Parts: sequence; structure tokens; C-alpha cells
Amino acid sequence: MADVITYREAVAEGIAREMRRDASVVCLGEDIAAAGGVFKTTTGLLEEFGPGRVWDTPISEQAIAGAAMGAAMTGMRPVAEIMFSDFLACCWDYLANEIPKVRYMTGGQVTVPLVVRTANGGGLGFGAQHSQATENWALTVPGLKVAAPATPADVIGMLAAAIRSEDPVVFFEHKGLFATKGPPPPPGHVVELGRAAVVREGADVTLVALASMVPLALKAADVLAGEGIEAEVIDLRCLVPLDAATVLASLEKTSRLLTVEENPYQGGWGATVVSVVADEGFALLDAPVRRVAGECVPLPFADALEEQVIPTVDKVVTEVRRLAAY
Repeated sequence: MADVITYREAVAEGIAREMRRDASVVCLGEDIAAAGGVFKTTTGLLEEFGPGRVWDTPISEQAIAGAAMGAAMTGMRPVAEIMFSDFLACCWDYLANEIPKVRYMTGGQVTVPLVVRTANGGGLGFGAQHSQATENWALTVPGLKVAAPATPADVIGMLAAAIRSEDPVVFFEHKGLFATKGPPPPPGHVVELGRAAVVREGADVTLVALASMVPLALKAADVLAGEGIEAEVIDLRCLVPLDAATVLASLEKTSRLLTVEENPYQGGWGATVVSVVADEGFALLDAPVRRVAGECVPLPFADALEEQVIPTVDKVVTEVRRLAAY
């Protein structure tokens, strides 16, 4: 394998590794076979595994989710693609009301081991219906695991864990990260779901981020380091399970917390993290907790306006300066 791999290549590689390992893994979605996926995240899968395991579907999110559910209940491990995360709304009954409840309602007699992959997030000027970060939608549904990797190696490792999970996983792939590059992980690489990563160490403030907000937080940390403020950056990687222990351990050092999320401020995952810290780590804090999040408006098409709505390095730096001065 090459010395570096792109995030989009890592998606195809991660799926291929699991398909080679387990014959019950199949893929389905719109244009994922011959076309290699609209974002080129399934390139090569049809050629290697054939039409018996890589299925092009009609343009129907309900059909994709329903077929995946049925396949999972009868012994397969489907990896279903919903092209844009905004379109999860089209199959929300399956995703929120059917798939996550089967194992519970059958007393564990039937599991639904499936992965719903979806392209998530803004920053590319795709407009209000194709740019949302929707992790917080899935976060509200008991019974779903929620994963959102930030690096190519984590894409491969977390896909392995997701596909092997006995519970359904919603796997958010950020559109703004597809072209980013990183070292490929070794064979057999698995990243346990629910284990955050400290991607930069610091003693002054804790920045908690997810997906495309991780490189953004790292850039902000570099700016702040030039001002003598050392930020610790945590990549949550997963919202369910949520690794609150890593966040609390960081706060023992820094005593200051800022969450950085693309979700809208109203109902965003940062509010859950902050509430856990208030419950379990209040005594660790020396300053109010702060959240940098998306604005509660539909995402504009124009680049200059979209930048006003979603988090930026400048917004993070400004909030950290306030926290450090508190």
C-alpha cells in the first residue's frame, strides 16, 4: 500500500478489508457499484467482490434502509450508503423507529448488525439540503451507535469495528475531509468504538472536537500556541458510545473546556458533553464551559455566508482567549 491514503480511499479500503474477512458483509446504495460511489468512496468494490455482494439500488432511502434491515436480521452484515446525511430524514422511520429497537424488542433473539454510511457536513457550498452535519439527529435515538472519523486510519479502523458490531452503527464520513491524506493503518487495524483520541497535548484548555472540526481545532491550537496558550485537542471519534472519561481526565490538567462542533448550537452534541462535565466534573472547572457550534439557520449556498454559520479557526481562537483570560 502507498505511504499515504486519502480519506475517500480509506472508506473503500476499510469496507474491502471487512468484505475479504467476512463473506456475510455486503454493500448497497445508490451508484455504489459500477460508478464507485458519487464521492468515489466505493471504488473497486464491484470489481473485486462482484454484483452478488455490491448492490446498486433505486433512488429510495427507505428501500435501502429497509433492505439493509431485513438482510441484517437474516444473517448478513450490510453496509448501506445514504448518499447525503440530510437524506437520513427520508428513511427516518427505519433508522429511528425500527432498526435500533429490534434487538431490545425481541429480547436479544434478533440482532441488526448493519452500518449506515453517509456523507456529512458543510463547508463546500452545497446548500441547505446537502450540507448539514446531522450527527445530533442520530444521537437522540437510543440503540444506535454514532461514529464520525477524522483521519484515514480512523476511517479504516472504525469501519472494522462498526461492521463487526452486533448493534446498528451510523457512520458519518465528512465531505470536507474526503481529499485529506494520512498514513494507512497496518492490516487488522481496529479502532474500538467509544474511545476518544488525544491528538494534541496541552495544559491550558481542552478543545473537544469531532470529524472536520478536529483539524480545525488543531489549527486553532497552533495559533494559540503562538500566544502562549497550550490547548489540548480531543478527537471524540464517537458520540455513542461517548468517551467522557478522556474529556474529564483532560480537564484535570486544563480546568477549561471548549466544545467545537458543526452541529447547530441548539441540540448539538456539545450540549451533551457539557452536561456530563457539569454532572461529573464540575469541581475540575476554573471557568465557564463554552461551545463553538453552527448557527441555528439553514446553511447558505454562498461561501462567504456559509463561513458565517459554521465554526472557523478565528471563532475558536476568540473563545479560547476569553476562557484563558477568565
